[in-house]
Amino acid sequence: MASDLVSALPFSPERALRLIVSGGGTGGHTYPALTAVRALAARLAGHGRTLEVLWVGTAGSLEERVATSEGIAFAPVATGKIRRSSNPLKMLSVANAKDMGRVPLGAAQARSIVSDFHPDVVLGTGGYVAVPIGLAAKVCRVPLVIHEQTVRLGLANKALARAAARVAVSSEASLPLLPDSARRTAVVTGNPVRPQVLAGSADKAVTALGLYGFDRRLPTVYVTGGAQGARQINQAVAAVLPWLLERANVVHQCGPTAVEDLAARAAALPAQLVGRYFLTGFVGSELPDVLALADVVVSRSGAGTIAEITALGKASVLVPLATSAGNEQAHNAAHLQQAGAAVALLGEVTPETLREAVAPLLADPERRDEVARQARAHGRPEAAELLVDVLLSVVAERHS
Repeated sequence: MASDLVSALPFSPERALRLIVSGGGTGGHTYPALTAVRALAARLAGHGRTLEVLWVGTAGSLEERVATSEGIAFAPVATGKIRRSSNPLKMLSVANAKDMGRVPLGAAQARSIVSDFHPDVVLGTGGYVAVPIGLAAKVCRVPLVIHEQTVRLGLANKALARAAARVAVSSEASLPLLPDSARRTAVVTGNPVRPQVLAGSADKAVTALGLYGFDRRLPTVYVTGGAQGARQINQAVAAVLPWLLERANVVHQCGPTAVEDLAARAAALPAQLVGRYFLTGFVGSELPDVLALADVVVSRSGAGTIAEITALGKASVLVPLATSAGNEQAHNAAHLQQAGAAVALLGEVTPETLREAVAPLLADPERRDEVARQARAHGRPEAAELLVDVLLSVVAERHS
């Protein structure tokens, strides 16, 4: 990390660095941006400087709620969304045509926002809303940094790559996928992970969740389908639960709607296994501690999850969401599996395929440790700070 980059900023310490952030639609675009903003503010504050941020996104969106909760100014722009399909004729839909009609309005709004705010740099983290702001930055001659969270570039970042002063990617595997002009300015930063996630305590998880029935001589499996849970994962885990609990403790974050059904199934477990199973609809502030406790993680393979389990060096069984945009979750999972850094269920997911994937990791501590070691080799816990370095260096170059 180049802390001297703040001292090299070409304007007085009394003037705030001005940043526009644009990206959203999903947590995968929104939370890395928020983590980067927090890291940049902290870096500047450490040198007696301040940061002024404007987040640009879609009205009523996740990014608006996140920005507002953080006290970050927010400006909405109109956006158009392309509903993708393997059949080109299906893309010629009324909904696509209507949304594309909003693009000129969004472009005009974006140019006005950039002109009025006078940012030193613009950060785009993907999603349709990042496109008009990214293009407005180019028109207004403001340096644009885009950040890609997944192995393959999303549509928004593909559109903006040639206009960007820097393209920050999360994996070396993304570099060959960039246009030649963008590859020359690309930087591998990794995907920003909240610092709290990296500072968990296994003992705190036991205390906070009351996991006193866990047998700490056995490995612990953390099962999660994200905040809303994943029916596919829940059903497969439920079907193999007695077998699983004979070999491991399980923390199962199933989503709020699945708790009642899974609790009924758990009630039929043999008495000696009940204490090894903790079922919850949602894991909140305890997540860092649960991850610290986990020896194996069974989860989806979204970019944020991948960033966390690799930064922590966790063995995992990844179950990609088939409907993810551009099939990106399957690509994320396959990339780690090819490197020996995870086990990926890329075909049909059944209780049998899940058991076959998990069994070797539970039975062989050396194999589990090797997968964890390979995962850690792909992790970048310093990603937020590296992205801050990129932003600061671009600002310095602009004024040099």
